[in-house]
Amino acid sequence: MEQINYRHEYKYPLTHGQILIEDARISGIMSKDIHAGDAGFYNIRSLYFDDYENSCYMDNENGVDNREKYRIRIYNHNPERINLELKQKIRGKTGKRSCPITLSQCRQLMEGIIPPDIRPEQQVLHKLAYLMAVRLMRPAVIVDYDRVPYVYRLQDANVRVTFDSNITSVSEVSSFLDEKIQGRGVMPKGQALMEVKFDSFLPDEIHSLLQLEGLTASTFSKYYLCRRFTF
Repeated sequence: MEQINYRHEYKYPLTHGQILIEDARISGIMSKDIHAGDAGFYNIRSLYFDDYENSCYMDNENGVDNREKYRIRIYNHNPERINLELKQKIRGKTGKRSCPITLSQCRQLMEGIIPPDIRPEQQVLHKLAYLMAVRLMRPAVIVDYDRVPYVYRLQDANVRVTFDSNITSVSEVSSFLDEKIQGRGVMPKGQALMEVKFDSFLPDEIHSLLQLEGLTASTFSKYYLCRRFTF
């Protein structure tokens, strides 16, 4: 069984002015993630699943502490690397398990079909297949956004700060693998979502950067924000 590393995760909606301030502060002590490339950011597209009772959505809305979500994820619109992920929140901390899936498996899942060729090592896919059978778990919404990632790894600290912008909700789940997709923005123009993730502790020098007037942590996920526009 894959070992899950549960982490603390805080989310902050930012205005355009707050983005400029926080990005300047963070970039002074943290390094850009190597996956950001020359552009300084990358695109993330996720296809989220929910059951016939919309349990994932309702658990988020009601603030249920122990909850989980399934999603298929690609980066920079590239279908050569496709991962199925299970994101869990337990006692206020988050963890993630994942497994690679084939393009064929991805297309079948997009259509709500359980792939017939699930391999033994695809444990996350096995669990999703079970929920598709007993809970009628099906694709619910596409969440698409651009991410600017920073990392901080000194001594025992392992911190990741990301700025997610152009967050788009797409209800047409069949367009997941398309190069360009049409959807609806879920935040006012110019705003973004900052996420702060860390293992055991948050270093004082990073904590101090978050003490900005008007900065308030949010409990809602990008999935929740995007699902609100599909009802």
